[in-house]
Amino acid sequence: MSSTGSGTEYRSSGHDEPTLDEANATKRLRNGLISLVILVLLVVGLLLAVPGLHRVAHEVTHMAAALIVAAVALEILSCACYVIAFLQVFERAPFRLGARVALSELAFGAAVSVGGAGSVAVGAWLLVERGAKPGRVAERSAVLFLLTSALNVITLAVIGLAAWFGIIPGKHDPLLTLLPGAVGVVVFFAFLALPRFVDRLLGDRTEGRLVALLRGTAESVRDTAAILFRLDWRIIGATGFLWFDILVLEVCFKAAGASPPLSTVVLSYQIGYLSNFLPIPGGVGVLDGSFVGMFVLFGLGASTATAATLVYHAISLWVPGMWGTVAFLLLRRSRGQPLALRPLGRG
Repeated sequence: MSSTGSGTEYRSSGHDEPTLDEANATKRLRNGLISLVILVLLVVGLLLAVPGLHRVAHEVTHMAAALIVAAVALEILSCACYVIAFLQVFERAPFRLGARVALSELAFGAAVSVGGAGSVAVGAWLLVERGAKPGRVAERSAVLFLLTSALNVITLAVIGLAAWFGIIPGKHDPLLTLLPGAVGVVVFFAFLALPRFVDRLLGDRTEGRLVALLRGTAESVRDTAAILFRLDWRIIGATGFLWFDILVLEVCFKAAGASPPLSTVVLSYQIGYLSNFLPIPGGVGVLDGSFVGMFVLFGLGASTATAATLVYHAISLWVPGMWGTVAFLLLRRSRGQPLALRPLGRG
């Protein structure tokens, strides 16, 4: 099922008071932000109290301020690109509603330990609460998650193989370049082949929850592939969402006085983010350790890598966290207002 010419349908919800689910979501977001503050304070305390970390604290405090401002601007662009990606997938959603839901997803992803699929699920819930049809929202939400995930896999494959073959500067260690690149290729082509595999596996069967789940997954993959291979400027949304965030990390290294090859930053970023599956608010501590470990394997100094990673992580948490929290609060205030679909064929 192609996304062209179809979109999420809305109706006015007709409720004035927040539901219990909305109250719980607000509480989760608030508690997540509080947890982030506590975790960040603990990290700062460690930097100041542990003698071995004094060098890291010194590097953080002596980073180029102008480059930190540039990194914040890049993170804002990353968030804006996610809004574009959301509106590409939910193409008939009202712009203001879609932007606020997308930013709310980013806030939950940053502050609450829900992971990528979980934050997309929060957005789906917000749409259903405002009158969207659950089945359509679930299908579109799956496409959004698969679209952003597919671009991560494509990036891993292209950069890993390009570094291994010497097309771009970087290490030639097969475990750090060739293996991740090859895994990315296999995963991507398995992703593209999934619908055909499901069709052959199920044949003419239509009954049962598992059958419905598999067919729905296959349709979402087809929709995602259609977006990936269609000439549409809006694909820059999902691409920019990933790459502007990667560039935040690259700029943080430059602010610390280091200039690692882009391939090193990209591969460390992609592999390090696998730790985000652990249920830690914002991945504080876990993600940082994964990044630093990867950078050390690539030959970077531990203190510089730690300083750049900590500043990157602070920016990548607080920019979407704060912006998305404001968007979520505005969504609560606008709950129950009539919603109108955008006309077909508009971007």
